[in-house]
Amino acid sequence: MLAGVVFQHPTIESLRRELARNGQLRELVGLGGVTPSAWAYTRFLHRILEHLDELDTMIHHIVDDLQEVLPDLGERWAIDSQAMASVAKHRPRETAPDGRRDTEADWGKKTYRGIDAPGQAWEKVTAWFGDKLHLRVDATDELPVAWTVTPASTADMTVAPQLLEQLKARHPLALQAAHSLTADKAYDDTPFVTRLGDDYQIKPVIDIRNLWKDGEATRLLPGYETVTDTYHGAVFGHHPATGEAHLMANGGFEADRDTLKKRCPAKCAGIPGDAQATCPVAHGLRIPWETDRRVFTPIDRSSYTWEREYAHRTAVERVHSRLDVSLGFE
Repeated sequence: MLAGVVFQHPTIESLRRELARNGQLRELVGLGGVTPSAWAYTRFLHRILEHLDELDTMIHHIVDDLQEVLPDLGERWAIDSQAMASVAKHRPRETAPDGRRDTEADWGKKTYRGIDAPGQAWEKVTAWFGDKLHLRVDATDELPVAWTVTPASTADMTVAPQLLEQLKARHPLALQAAHSLTADKAYDDTPFVTRLGDDYQIKPVIDIRNLWKDGEATRLLPGYETVTDTYHGAVFGHHPATGEAHLMANGGFEADRDTLKKRCPAKCAGIPGDAQATCPVAHGLRIPWETDRRVFTPIDRSSYTWEREYAHRTAVERVHSRLDVSLGFE
């Protein structure tokens, strides 16, 4: 079975033809001069389905062994899902399973939105009948550590906490070593972000959705009359006299206070005149994480550090790509 994956045989019959022709491959996999019948493969696959828990345990033991040789395993995580279209036709779920149809899959839909170069909004919707593979991978070594398969309609945010619990149960040391978790907008959820920080001390590096329905570009920061912020975490100090906006510099995150520090633009940017003397935030300000858990994250969204950390999200995309292309999942 593994040789069929390695040599990219799309069907059992293709693999059997290769085994019948290639005596060296038969020797390599321990078959000698015998090519198994098609029925032997069918029985084997059915037998595997009876021992999925044992297979799962074997793979998790391998992850434990990897922790001994990869000391940074688990420091950075990336999470994402992948559509898996079923080759079976859609049948009602109440249809009795008989091996000829997929009674567990359903319809999934994913919507992509963005702004093109001329500034026009675009939207693309893809739909498929099948399942969805959810992966949480180590973003440094690009190894899957937690996973599950669900029907295609299952929301990513429904599964993300389950993968955390799977890690906690299977690999607590890897979870304790976690520094950050990177994900796209599908995982932008206040309870999930709160749980990462409060329960696991993991810094969320998650792309953010614009939930401001009124179309405003900035809003007043609660408690201040000369400070505004954007939905993606940029904070601006306004000149007390002219009202001119200046981006406030990042001052880091104070873990003991759970606050994000911002420095006065007059002091950091060298703005001339009496702006610093009259600025109400001349000594900077501290924004409690509780102000908005999604926006004011421990790694400042408007910092270069956030951009570098978010770049690790592509690790999970590469893992999905290898599963699809190199291992023939597609």
